[in-house]
Amino acid sequence: MNRNYKAVLFGYGTMGERHRDFFEKSGVHFVKIFDLEDLDSVGNIKSPLVDEFISNEKIDFAVVASPATTHYRYVKLCLERGVSVFVEKPLAVTGETAQELVNLASRNKAVLFVAQSECFNPVFLNFRKHLKAEFKSLNLGACGAIDSVETPVRLEFRREHKYSARCRDVNVALDLLVHDLSLCLSMFCYDDLKVTKFSISKNDDRAQMQIHVVKGALAGAELDFIVDRNSNIDVRTISVEIARSSKSPAYDYSVSLAPHSENGDVVHISDSLENEHKFFLKLMAGACSEWGRRAVQSAADAVKLATISTASS
Repeated sequence: MNRNYKAVLFGYGTMGERHRDFFEKSGVHFVKIFDLEDLDSVGNIKSPLVDEFISNEKIDFAVVASPATTHYRYVKLCLERGVSVFVEKPLAVTGETAQELVNLASRNKAVLFVAQSECFNPVFLNFRKHLKAEFKSLNLGACGAIDSVETPVRLEFRREHKYSARCRDVNVALDLLVHDLSLCLSMFCYDDLKVTKFSISKNDDRAQMQIHVVKGALAGAELDFIVDRNSNIDVRTISVEIARSSKSPAYDYSVSLAPHSENGDVVHISDSLENEHKFFLKLMAGACSEWGRRAVQSAADAVKLATISTASS
């Protein structure tokens, strides 16, 4: 399936370097890296410079790993020229612009893929498999909803880490919350969800969200999200509480999406990054197109949820 693709890279920071390394191992050749020296006086990469490389070098795809606030500009520039794009999360910083990019990729028959590596985390994939099996075993009422008086299912997504100077151009919802919202959207339909509470701290570093499942077989389930990028701990967990009938006791458990080092820091799982690169290359080869369409729409929907009206706390 591998072929010698030509690519360009926007941004050569931590993630740009990682993406380049992974893709080059698969035979991708980066003909140009657009970085700080290619910016104009107001901080934008010069469009004529991009046009020159895309036109003359016949670029197959672009990797966008620049600051989040520039994603929309660079992704749109490439998609308008029919160049496929692999972009770091978030896809854009507003729901409207995120959906615009999804629609543009579809019209121009270009691949658009958002690098939300947690969706490819083998720990999460195994967790989701078993949770879905558990959902099927729940007692469903006549209307398809879970038969209960109080909340029958509660999931808590928690993601915290110590302060980092990276990704400070967006608030914590667009930085961290989109990860867990994407995990949520791989299990629940966007149209079945309703945000009931959402607050972001005044320093933009901590956010809490509560979502109720209002339609579908799991109507009544509660989803809680807690994210903090200026915490004194490092944690990435999903906790599950499932209420049972009088004939079967309730139970709960928690799973960590990443191991910890001896000093307590979260250790990133390399398989997650490798898997997302492999899937993107499959999309470039024409495989898994329907899966790719759903994945990028979920990425746009995650931005929509992360940018609804908020209350400061």
